[in-house]
Amino acid sequence: MQNFENFLLENLPVSKSIHPTYEDALHEMLKAGGKRFRPALLLGVVKAFNPLMVESAWHVAYGVELLHTYSLIHDDLPAMDDSPLRRGKPTLHVVYDEVTAILVGDALNTYSFEVLSNAPFSDYTRVKLIHELAVNGGLNGMVLGQAIDCYFENQPLSIDDVKILHTNKTAKLIASSLKMGAIIVGKEDFGEKLYDFGIKLGILFQIQDDILDVTQSSEEAGKLTNNDGDKNSFVTLIGLDESMREANTLADELLVELNNFDEDLKKELSSLLTKYINRHRK
Repeated sequence: MQNFENFLLENLPVSKSIHPTYEDALHEMLKAGGKRFRPALLLGVVKAFNPLMVESAWHVAYGVELLHTYSLIHDDLPAMDDSPLRRGKPTLHVVYDEVTAILVGDALNTYSFEVLSNAPFSDYTRVKLIHELAVNGGLNGMVLGQAIDCYFENQPLSIDDVKILHTNKTAKLIASSLKMGAIIVGKEDFGEKLYDFGIKLGILFQIQDDILDVTQSSEEAGKLTNNDGDKNSFVTLIGLDESMREANTLADELLVELNNFDEDLKKELSSLLTKYINRHRK
């Protein structure tokens, strides 16, 4: 992952113009780091099946990270979560202004597809990758989840509807990262199994985030915590104890599935996933 991080920093978006801060703003949240969880999943799948393709796959992992970073910038906007902190740094609308944050998010969103279109793969593979990211990150994926989340603030949903919300908002981009790794190595059929695993992983990830929101400080989390009181979070709806039980059940199921993976895939994903699958238990 350090090699990927170096690649990302060496390939930050370039935009030379008369604008005094635009290019710096494009770099701000990318350089702030983060877990790089989605790129790590994608690259882990590629390394398990074809290590020689990992370097080429950096382009695709970067595209996913660009899209994810745009979503965080927009999620933190005053009109949405109004958060002053992300990745341990002041959010973009705090450092610059709201207009800059909106436009940088727009730019990183579209740039993610430019990066994918230039990835060193066949036209067929590039189109499949672009399609996968667009479907899961767009109008019937992450954006839909965000729309539901914002619309139903202060309106409690059923737990099944909350799972639909977070399947879209969080899980689909995680699931598509695994599937895109499979597309790169020519294992599209297996990619469907990985996608299903990723949806379950994404739901767990969200339950954990909701738990950490009420059990961690903002400094520990690197973002504003205790900020979900108006949201349809798992903790808000079913309480901390029941959320922990739900997370434990999902985590146990995922660990069983992980242990049934091909040995090479299990080897590549285990250290990363075991850490994340169990993070609510610390």
